[in-house]
This record gives sequence, structure tokens and C-alpha cells, in this order.
Amino acid sequence: MTPEASLTMTTVPSPDGTPIACFASGDGPPLVLVHGVLGDHTRWEALRPELDRHATVYAIDRRGRGASGDHDHYDVEREFEDVAAVVDALAAHHGAPADVYGHSGGASFALGAATLTTNVGRLVLYEPAVDPGALLPPGFLGRLESLLADGDHDGVVETFCRQVLHMPDEQLALYRSHPSWAARVAAAPTLPRELAIPPGQMFDPDRAAQVTAPTLLLTGDQTPAGFTDGVAVVADAIPGSQVQTLQGQGHTADVVAPTLVAEHVLGFLAR
Repeated sequence: MTPEASLTMTTVPSPDGTPIACFASGDGPPLVLVHGVLGDHTRWEALRPELDRHATVYAIDRRGRGASGDHDHYDVEREFEDVAAVVDALAAHHGAPADVYGHSGGASFALGAATLTTNVGRLVLYEPAVDPGALLPPGFLGRLESLLADGDHDGVVETFCRQVLHMPDEQLALYRSHPSWAARVAAAPTLPRELAIPPGQMFDPDRAAQVTAPTLLLTGDQTPAGFTDGVAVVADAIPGSQVQTLQGQGHTADVVAPTLVAEHVLGFLAR
């Protein structure tokens, strides 16, 4: 049986009616996984086995990805509402708050969701994206649009990995070998809309200060400064939050070093 075949899919309606797909595995307290740009629930195939021995893991397909629906008008606030709707549905089903782990843009959407619901138990954020546009080299969105116009979706993903994540060849080769690469390529048309989210909409420090869930921020010591700068900003905004740095890791640690990431996530959730 393939890992994908062992998952159970359900959908949760977002407030605007968009169906949000969740793929469940494991047993234990509910844990929601929120992926960032360029992916769907298959992104977690390395990390999931480390987590679902200790939790019932629910991996979301964000709107516009995989089995989830989409809407003609994109608004980052709907992303927050999507995650909050899933959390509320799972809290009602399990009779207990749901923990949430988000990566990059998904970490920012998880954070936004935590300001909309009291059903988040604990919150783990891996390098949340504070201002996506600030991470881009000059002319980057134009290059993406040209690649998309040519139908080169694979090139979109590779360009993002090289020019924004600054991924070296060896790490990019490992990333390409992961089962989630195909989903990343399929999600390429959604990348420009997320990278164009205006400053102040992805992250609002006053709003983040309302979060009451215990929060852990994770970062790698090999991550480009633009992402680590965001970690410090978010940590300053969320009362009582903690920061842990993973040695020898970059922005994609939960794909290339899942056991290490799971150790930090599970340790925090068990407190």
C-alpha cells in the first residue's frame, strides 16, 4: 500500500463555500498541517510518518491545490478562514483543541487562523513569511509570468527554489526526488498570487499579539536572512512565544530532515 492510499480524505467548507480537503492518518490528538507555496498535502510525506505515530494528522490541500476548491477572487483573508474552519471542525469532532503546524506561507496562514478561533491548542510555525514580496529579486514575478506563459511549470518551481530559497544543487536534487515535486509543479500557476500579497496583509503584528495559543517558531541556521528576519518579527509580536534554531538546516528542513523537525514539534506539543 502506498502512503497516499493509506490516507482518509474529508472536506470542510470554508466560510465562502470553498471546499478544503484534509487528508488524515495516524491516531491521537488532532494536528493540522498547513503547507506553504508550491505544494499540496503530499509535501508532508517525509514528515507525516514521524508525526502520525503520536497524533491524528490532518494535512490540508490549501485552496487552489490538489483536491480543494478555489474562488475567482483571491484574498489572503480567505486563507486564514480556511485553516480556522478546519480547526473548528476537527475540534468539534475530537472534542478537544487542534494543534497546528505551518511551514513558510502556510505558517503565516496558520497564524492568521489562530486569531479567528480559540480552538487552536498549540501552534508551531516554521519560518513564517511576513512579506513575500521582500524576498524576491528584481523582476522575479515577470520571469515567473513568462515561464507560465510558455507552459514551463517545472521551470517556475526550479526558479523559485534557486532564486528565492537559494537552494544549492545538491539540496535541489533531493527536493526534486521527493514525491511532492509533481504537486509543486501542478501548483505553479498559484505562485504569483501569493508572492504578490501586499505588505501588512500576510502579517499584522497587532493581530498576532491577539494569539493566546502557546507558540513555537522554528528556523534553520542555514536559511536566507529574509526568512529568519521574519521569525524574529513574529516572535516579538506573539506573547510568550519561543524560538528554536535547527543546526545545519535551511528553509526546507521538514522535507530533508524530517526526524529532526518532528523531534522539536512533538516535544513542544507534548508539554
